[in-house]
Amino acid sequence: MAIRVGAENKKQLYIVIALFAIIAVVGGVELYSNFSTPATKRPAPQPAATRNAAAAAQTTGPEAKKLTNEDIDPTLHFDRLSESEEVEYSGAGRNLFSAESAPVTIPTPLSSARPNSTPVAAVPAGPPPPPKPPGIDLKYFGYVQAADKSMQAFFSHGENIYMARTGDIVEHRYKIGGIKPTGAEVTDLSYTNTQTLPLQAY
Repeated sequence: MAIRVGAENKKQLYIVIALFAIIAVVGGVELYSNFSTPATKRPAPQPAATRNAAAAAQTTGPEAKKLTNEDIDPTLHFDRLSESEEVEYSGAGRNLFSAESAPVTIPTPLSSARPNSTPVAAVPAGPPPPPKPPGIDLKYFGYVQAADKSMQAFFSHGENIYMARTGDIVEHRYKIGGIKPTGAEVTDLSYTNTQTLPLQAY
């Protein structure tokens, strides 16, 4: 038996059908736009370890060669030491390596032209200077010279012995600079402190 639908019920039914049709059209448009437009990929952030490694690569160099005591000749060559002792100091100031070098004389200041003048108040001192970096714990005890005049230095740190060229890193901390018969320039990378280590007997 057919059910008769009144005029008001037909009107409400048409409204509901129209709403469903609008929702279906809007949903289809949204789905089509989502599937048709490719998603832009964001660049992956660079890991912190990679950034730290790139920054550290600028201040590091090749590692020094670690040696054993079996291949080291502990003999002190006095003929080579005598050659270094014959080098004469040619500077204009005081020779720090000679006890006979006279200290530089400082002229005595003249007395004030106004003895009765009011003394000037002392300027307060600033903050204390930063502490000095620790000494470099390496011992320079020998060197060899290759045919191309390049120098290789021997260093000891505790019981470890290293042979290094200019630019090598010892103990992941000390960078070797200029190498000479009388001393070697070493930089402590932890404190940015550069010192010249004198040649010593092993």
